[in-house]
Amino acid sequence: MTRELLPVASGRDTTRMLARLFRRRPLAVAMAVLGFLLTGATGIVAPRALGEVVDLVDEGGQTSDLMVPVLAIVAAGVIGALAAAVAVSALAQATIPVLAELRETVLDRALHLDAGRLEEAGSGDVMARVGDDVRTVTDSLDEAVPLVLTSLMAIAFTAGGLFALDWRLGLAGVLAVPGYVTSLRWYLPRSGPIYRAERIAPGERAEALMATLEHAPTIRAFRREQQAVGEVERTSEAARGFAVETFRMLARYGARTNRAECIGVLIILTAGFLLVSGDVVTVGAATAAALYFHRLFNPIGGVLMVFDDVQSSGASLTRLAGVALLPAHDDRSEALPGPARLELRDVGHEWEPGTPVLHGVDLVVEAGERVAIVGASGAGKTTVASIASGITTPTSGRTLLAGRPVDELGTATMRRHVAVVSQEVHVLTGSLRDNLSLAAPEASDEELTQALAVVSAAPWVAALPEGLDTPVGSFGHHLTSAQAQQLALARVVLRDPAVVVLDEATAEAGSAGARELEEAAAAVVRGRTAVVVAHRLTQAQHADRVVVMDHGRIVEQGTHDELVAAGGRYATLWNAWSGA
Repeated sequence: MTRELLPVASGRDTTRMLARLFRRRPLAVAMAVLGFLLTGATGIVAPRALGEVVDLVDEGGQTSDLMVPVLAIVAAGVIGALAAAVAVSALAQATIPVLAELRETVLDRALHLDAGRLEEAGSGDVMARVGDDVRTVTDSLDEAVPLVLTSLMAIAFTAGGLFALDWRLGLAGVLAVPGYVTSLRWYLPRSGPIYRAERIAPGERAEALMATLEHAPTIRAFRREQQAVGEVERTSEAARGFAVETFRMLARYGARTNRAECIGVLIILTAGFLLVSGDVVTVGAATAAALYFHRLFNPIGGVLMVFDDVQSSGASLTRLAGVALLPAHDDRSEALPGPARLELRDVGHEWEPGTPVLHGVDLVVEAGERVAIVGASGAGKTTVASIASGITTPTSGRTLLAGRPVDELGTATMRRHVAVVSQEVHVLTGSLRDNLSLAAPEASDEELTQALAVVSAAPWVAALPEGLDTPVGSFGHHLTSAQAQQLALARVVLRDPAVVVLDEATAEAGSAGARELEEAAAAVVRGRTAVVVAHRLTQAQHADRVVVMDHGRIVEQGTHDELVAAGGRYATLWNAWSGA
């Protein structure tokens, strides 16, 4: 299946989203702006005061006359330092909550995306956004943004100071601008695509690494370790290559800005010499102008040197905004308009264009009926289960629940009334109670215990050292595959859906736990509309109806006894299974 990454927002949409988030914190934003303005204003005091000192010395002034400019320099330094501290603190108070809210929104939208859409994008894309991209933006907010704001204020006030000395000195400073503009015009169109690619590359690397770790047993079984490691190395090399390319481009960019600085200094010194020679300005004014322009080196250099961070964080922000701006999930679910009758009408599906995996599937599961789907690997069983549960939208045909198309019912209603249990084991880090409460946050301990009893898990839970409070998952008590599936089935009991889809939910159990797990699955689906992709044909044997699939088509259906007596494909499968 071709991967389609999650959306990336435009620069305009990202700016609007950030403006909306910052408007909720007006006091912190106002304090930050005022702090940076005061920092920039106090920064131009020292060069002007030093120019006055030069004039005093040149004119033979008294030592006492130096007190005023010296005190001005000291006062400006103290006030500027305090203003900078206030500005950085206020900026943090504004930006940290914004970033936290943005990260939470991204995670919320990702969690509410259809499972099929997430699989299509790849887990690496999601992990890169909530991990690498958030970290990039955080680093930028901690370092680059304060530096950029301080530098921009310094540039603006210093330019004003030059014109305040003499308009011709200000004009001389302006003549240096084309050098910087030329550097930016060279840098921006080349750096943007590279930074965007650099942000995508970690997702590709994470996807390759996670896929290798997740399927490590299968990879080792087929002796494909070298190919898997090679894929990780390829994606890592791509990520490293983009990082090196950005560094090279930044180095060339720095050389261009240094050239612009050199030209600017020569222009200012030449203009100052000519104006002093013509008695237009004093030596102190020319000195102040040179100091002003020299003072621009750090701010301009700071802006240019962190521009790569700004570019990178901007690319990360657009990726975060692309997910955050997805439509908000509506958690309000509705009651089903009638009995939970599930219908697939002339359903066809293609995971890859031009390669159909289902052909005109018609399947009706009556309310309360348990239907088992069997067939060889690749017959289309899991695809039917995915469409029946509403996770996947078929390429053609319709899926109806209680007489209404599933897209009209909405995601929240489908998730409330349809539960899916697959063969993948999901045990979250936390207590056993936390894992169960996912399905019913308000459930009491008695209800949790009853749900565990339904799936025959009460005995081993009672043996846990802390009962429901026992930590499980990555850093807690290890659950066997069968126990983890019992936990998943207990969640279904607590959720109490009208429809249950079991996609080989007992496949991970060993032979010792197979019977117990199958009995638990049977107890869960009892009285509910159920679609069971049968890994073991004993599940089909006890179903109300068996549907046999082959190459994306339904080729047989009926009760277990009817199909065995018919001597068709199911009979062949049953004979092979039972050893008849």
